[in-house]
Amino acid sequence: MKILGIETSCDETAAAVVEDGTTVHSSVVASQLATHAKYGGVVPELASREHLRAIVPVVRLALEEAGAGFEDLVAIAVTEGPGLVGSLLVGITYAKSLCLARDLPLIGVNHIEGHIHAVILQAGASIEYPALALVVSGGHTHLFEVREGFTYRLLGKTRDDAAGEAFDKVAKLLGFGYPGGPIIDQLAPHGDPHAVKFTLARMKGNTLDFSFSGLKTAVLRWVEQRDLTSEIEARRRSQATSAEDFLPLTPQPTLDLLASFQHTVIAELLRRAVRSIEEIGARSFIISGGVASNTGLRIAAREAGLACPVYFPTPALSTDNAAMIAAAAFPKLHAGHFDDFSLRAQANLALA
Repeated sequence: MKILGIETSCDETAAAVVEDGTTVHSSVVASQLATHAKYGGVVPELASREHLRAIVPVVRLALEEAGAGFEDLVAIAVTEGPGLVGSLLVGITYAKSLCLARDLPLIGVNHIEGHIHAVILQAGASIEYPALALVVSGGHTHLFEVREGFTYRLLGKTRDDAAGEAFDKVAKLLGFGYPGGPIIDQLAPHGDPHAVKFTLARMKGNTLDFSFSGLKTAVLRWVEQRDLTSEIEARRRSQATSAEDFLPLTPQPTLDLLASFQHTVIAELLRRAVRSIEEIGARSFIISGGVASNTGLRIAAREAGLACPVYFPTPALSTDNAAMIAAAAFPKLHAGHFDDFSLRAQANLALA
């Protein structure tokens, strides 16, 4: 039972063919990094235009690599939100057109649920429920209780910047370009994670919520106090694109700052995760989303002595992809939960 998944929530145009919710026959992702890098972040209008250019060839290639045609599909799944409305609209409109032309069922999938299923796709029966899911990326930082049958209860979320967004903004501030999160991760081992002391966020109300804006501001104040203008400009003018290129351009105090910043973000994520595991009696801990590729987070989570096993997706399935969308659609297919052509793009779609 093969499902074609389509994902266009932000700046990757992706399509994949997944069989029985477990076997990935193809996964194609067209990145827009080169388009948005010069602006230091995703430009929504440009993202929509790039999706329009890429959606047909990406879907065609996904089918070719899977050795499948539309006659081999049982359904088409597409991300309905959350995300950029214009980007979502491209994927949804194309998915509707394919379903109409090929008389196939349409299944709308929540992007965050897709990230959770990126782990379930690979770990499968190893995951025991209830599970705690931490979805952490450039657009999301959420904690969910996941129960059998894939029901979800939101435990905590960011009140301002997502963790991945904080990584990218700090990297941009320091002249490492966009996206800068991976650069910080690769440079952090060269610094002292305890050199710069940051104050941990104290949350009123739901103490499982996150906040990273204060940490980002603390980095800005640290930079302003040391007048790093010439150092930052040297990195911006350089042709550096990798951590190896940036290392000679980054003095030890800045490396210590990066290490301390990353250490604090990871500590904030795991501190709330540990409390959530205890609160719900979690038997598994799922970490997914783009920041799940962060090596510091992977090491810290596995060395934290958690009360349950921790599961990560592969790096290829951590960032936005369509295999996770097709996998998340499989339980909906079995339950007969289909959508009609009133399905619409929802920028702030909640996972319930």
